[in-house]
Amino acid sequence: MKMFSILLLMAITTFLGAQENAELPYQTIPDYPDEFNACTVVARMVDGLGFRYYWATEGLRDEDLQFKPGDEARTSAETLEHIHGLCSVVLNSVKKVPNIRPSEQLEMTFDERRKATLYFLKEASDILKSSNPKEMEEFNIVFQRGETSSEFPFWNQLNGPLADAIWHVGQVVLMRRSSGNPFNSKVSVFSGKVRE
Repeated sequence: MKMFSILLLMAITTFLGAQENAELPYQTIPDYPDEFNACTVVARMVDGLGFRYYWATEGLRDEDLQFKPGDEARTSAETLEHIHGLCSVVLNSVKKVPNIRPSEQLEMTFDERRKATLYFLKEASDILKSSNPKEMEEFNIVFQRGETSSEFPFWNQLNGPLADAIWHVGQVVLMRRSSGNPFNSKVSVFSGKVRE
């Protein structure tokens, strides 16, 4: 398991290094797909999450990342780590690969985790946009714990990881306001663009 974690960290580092000079996805929401079907609707939900996440995390400072509203609450950094895990579940579902539990938490900087999360969402959206709606039945959520496997239909993705990630992005926005670094008021989540 440790070797798997090392290889995964190396793969993520290589991937992120290749993306370093590229602009991060979701600075604006992509154009909507030409075709309207189950896959493209879910892809648009993923894109909406990606856009919100991009701007909720843009310009976060160390004091924002360490902020938490109370003793029992998560910090913003811990919340972002949780969102990263949720987005991994979304991506694994459409890639038709299981989520291994317990998952090992890889040491990442904020910038590395932000990039990885945005690229998880971009890849999931791209897969969905190029999929046949009949494939939706194959995009199950699978959790693998040793020899035991639990499988859930894609429906659970909508009310589970996707909705949960959106919920937590809102928490990050609230916490950054509370730590004195408000969300960019020119960002329009309705249009998916930044107003001039």
